Amino acid sequence: MIKIKAFLPYLFIAFTMVTYAQETIIELPHIKPDSIIWSNPEKEYISKLGNAPVITNVSTPSLIVYKPTVEKQNGISVIIAPGGGLYTLSINSEGRKVAEWLNSKGITAFILKYRLVPTGKDGIQDLKEIIKNDNEKRVRITKKLMPYSTADGLNAITYVREHSKMLGVHPNKIGFMGFSAGGCVLFGVVNACNETNRPNFLVPVYPGTDVIDPEPNHLTPPTLFIAAANDKLIDATTFTSIFNKWHKAGIKTGMHMYADGGHGFGTWLKGLPVSNWLDRFYEWVTSKNLLEQDFSPK
Repeated sequence: MIKIKAFLPYLFIAFTMVTYAQETIIELPHIKPDSIIWSNPEKEYISKLGNAPVITNVSTPSLIVYKPTVEKQNGISVIIAPGGGLYTLSINSEGRKVAEWLNSKGITAFILKYRLVPTGKDGIQDLKEIIKNDNEKRVRITKKLMPYSTADGLNAITYVREHSKMLGVHPNKIGFMGFSAGGCVLFGVVNACNETNRPNFLVPVYPGTDVIDPEPNHLTPPTLFIAAANDKLIDATTFTSIFNKWHKAGIKTGMHMYADGGHGFGTWLKGLPVSNWLDRFYEWVTSKNLLEQDFSPK
């Protein structure tokens, strides 16, 4: 394990870089909240309820860097915010598998481990119980956390842009992709970004909206919505209403609404058209009309 310390000039805060084979973990600058306390350490485990790897108790935000081969690298990068109700991160199907697919297409990927609600032994179980017993409390808790998770998203964009040459990416071709609760983080970034930490394109994938009101503005970049009409967690009209809001605001907006797929399809192969949504994203992000735009912050 190699540790290298440096300073981010804009905050004079040190970050740590740890390299594990193909992955590089970069700690992001952050201000610790006074009113949110993480009693348990961050951990990754296989959730018995979801039968999939999850990460819980993220108190220190970081980026996991996945770089394509130099021969394939095309300068495009995507920051990935996995979902999990802001209680967990679905790190495999909405994180690593997406990053690996993007690498295969020459796109550099950064999995964002944004700050999560503090939980006990099993974050999935905690989330399930609070939704069942007191969902209003869940909304209050996650709304309290959202400013910090949003700051993590903004700092991720800033880091990639300021270190673009070292990372081998174009400073003005940085996208943000958010799944479910990661979509809440994406919308938080849209609401709060400025000219320096604005993403250059957005990909909300079955994004959540219950703890944030997404509003496009003059800095909102081209956006591609991905969702399924039979989503049982979020009504499909929620996705189409946000699409309409974006479209009416004059944002270059696309959408793939699949008939089947449900919520949380990620990279699970279902033998359905929804399984090919990443191909549709790649067609969109590499299209002539999109790439010939001025990607730079306005």
